[in-house]
Amino acid sequence: MLDTYHEIAVYIHRFHNLDLFQQGWYQIKITMKWEDGDNTIVGIPSKVVQYEAPNTGSSDSYGVWRIDDADNSFATQPFKIRYARQDVPLSVMIAFNVSLSNREVPSKSGVIIKFELLYASFLEKGSELQDSLNTLPAASHEFRVPPRALLGLHAYCPILFDAFHSVLVDTSIHISMLKSVAHNITKKAPSMSFNGERFDSKFVGKSKKRADKVEKEVSLVKALLTARDVLLEEAQNLSRAIDQSIDLNNFISQLDDSKMFGSLIPADVSSTETDNQRPESAELRSSNEKAKIFLDVRSNGVLMSLSKDCLLWSAHIIGNQIHTLWNVFLNFHRANKSKITEYLRESWANDRKTEWSIWMVHSKVEMPHHYISSRGDETLHHGGLRGKVSVLRKLIDDPSHFAATRAEQHRRSIAQMSINGRSIQDLQMFGDPSNVPVVIVERIINAPRRTCSDVSYFGHPNQKSSLLTELKTTSKVSGADQQVNGRVLKIVVFVHGFQGHHLDLRLVRNQWLLIDPKVEFLMSEANEDKTSGDFREMGNRLAKEVVSFIKKKMDKYSRSGGLRTIKLSFVGHSIGNVIIRTALADIIMEPYLRFLYTYISVSGPHLGYLYSSNSLFNSGLWLLKKLKSTQCIHQLTFTDDPELQNTFFFKLCQQKTLENFRNIILLSSPQDGYVPYHSARIELCPGSSTDFSKRGRVFLEMLNNCLDQIRSPCIEHRVFMRCDVNFNMSSHGKNLNTFIGRAAHIEFLETDIFAKLIMWSFPDLFR
Repeated sequence: MLDTYHEIAVYIHRFHNLDLFQQGWYQIKITMKWEDGDNTIVGIPSKVVQYEAPNTGSSDSYGVWRIDDADNSFATQPFKIRYARQDVPLSVMIAFNVSLSNREVPSKSGVIIKFELLYASFLEKGSELQDSLNTLPAASHEFRVPPRALLGLHAYCPILFDAFHSVLVDTSIHISMLKSVAHNITKKAPSMSFNGERFDSKFVGKSKKRADKVEKEVSLVKALLTARDVLLEEAQNLSRAIDQSIDLNNFISQLDDSKMFGSLIPADVSSTETDNQRPESAELRSSNEKAKIFLDVRSNGVLMSLSKDCLLWSAHIIGNQIHTLWNVFLNFHRANKSKITEYLRESWANDRKTEWSIWMVHSKVEMPHHYISSRGDETLHHGGLRGKVSVLRKLIDDPSHFAATRAEQHRRSIAQMSINGRSIQDLQMFGDPSNVPVVIVERIINAPRRTCSDVSYFGHPNQKSSLLTELKTTSKVSGADQQVNGRVLKIVVFVHGFQGHHLDLRLVRNQWLLIDPKVEFLMSEANEDKTSGDFREMGNRLAKEVVSFIKKKMDKYSRSGGLRTIKLSFVGHSIGNVIIRTALADIIMEPYLRFLYTYISVSGPHLGYLYSSNSLFNSGLWLLKKLKSTQCIHQLTFTDDPELQNTFFFKLCQQKTLENFRNIILLSSPQDGYVPYHSARIELCPGSSTDFSKRGRVFLEMLNNCLDQIRSPCIEHRVFMRCDVNFNMSSHGKNLNTFIGRAAHIEFLETDIFAKLIMWSFPDLFR
């Protein structure tokens, strides 16, 4: 077994800077180890292939890649990062040999691949630069290759490091099990195939002592057969997928396992046929029997019947075949590196929904046909449950508690799971699966109640024709060609919350950019340091900022080949959602409303703070109103006018601010004490369902107005989802932030795993 090993080839395609905070020199370092080891580095770099010559003469690179024998690590060439969304092509393949010496074959342990991001400032050069890069890494990211994948795998492996080092390193992993090539091995099988024992086609009666003697060799042959078959199949699949031929004809023509194993089987294979058949028929029977034996060689006792010499001879033959096939694949990869990387990336994206479904619970809920009243409509909570009165009463008492309990039960079931797939596992998620947020997704099935009419906020279609005219007149191509050849301008606007920063939602932005790199984004700064005033003023500032941004991008696209249409999306956090809806009601936004595409509300108080149950937070709001006279707080709490029907929020809910979005996603968290749970989800709340006063009627009218916009058939195929995000708050401990519910409210901004789960599960909503 000493000459058996796994070759793990890591291809680094490019380094793409999404959001690094510091300019400087950067470098990627790679090491490997067994997961059940003692942190000893066992992966030894065996070869490096630079697919494209590095630009050594450029000031943006320094030196070359290097291998450090002290820790068996590989480090890329240092390169400069100057600006966001900068691409650095690396195009280098590194092969690591992970020895199976003194280990079971196949291995029952996985391999950990560690990527480290090294950093040094621009001021350092020469030996000082390398010394600085050799200090503690700026960030690291680990992946686990499960045992099943070690026998053969081709997979995309994106490296994203952490929230403070948002980069994308396009990487693919290619693995096979290899055995050192035996160049002088005889082509003739050993003569003593069965140690003098007569072969029985049923393979019964073998002693335990005999089985123990060849068990390791049998496992080795089986593992090599599997590795060879996986490598051959995957090479053929890749060839078809990228529509490029791979030269396997010569290899396949010489591949005859029936002949190889048949040479080890005696001529007197037992047969149940009668003796009066012709000689050629007996020969045919023997050939067919050998073929049948080979087809079942991995699951029956055929290999256990062979001598140790025969098994090792078979292992050497198969090992040589794998080497030949592996070299053919590596040459094929080098010639088609970009196409293979892109195909593997698409396959990775398609597989995320399945793999990450561990942390997601899906359900479908029908949108009610009628207006919600205070009687009997409590069944809208959480999937329209229709059960016993006791269940409903408990549900009405505290829906957020019900949601948190449901998520915690799912989290406990995750802790008991045995995750043993074949895909490479990102240890930011799989390292401790119980720490990953649980997302409960309710997809609301729209049930239209009425058609669009003259009472629509937007009026008739001809009121929006001016922007279409502008699109056509600013384009350099004709109207007919424009529809075919024009580009789609995709814009996403991110709006922060109360006393927030324009980069608050950058983690969600980065995930969106990974799904669609061509999107244009606006991190709104119009209301930075101005979130204490009137929502109408904040909305007007945002509307002007958005219109100016759209016009600037329209001019740019029109000069570069024409503009077919626009997809305008919004993402808001906390009261940023109120600012977004207020901006959409502004008259200057009207020409652009028909282009609204996806809306993500991250913990937004869409129904204000009526029936807020967090008494401690309510006290803080009261102090803000008394001490600072904060206008937006008065509006949120419906104290901006003595008459509830004249308040800002009541009038905002009458405006059709949600009606034109094709996709609406409401993110909430039962752990968030800063925004009422029902307000973030736009649903009935326990307090309103038993309140028959004027306040209760006003709340229900606001709720119905919002749901009526979403129910409206003006958009033929609208997606409406409520997503409950339940964070693992155990790491926060017991402090004031967790007690008042601020920790979960801010967690939306400080972690992006929930965004990964949702956005990669529904990528079509973000393209």
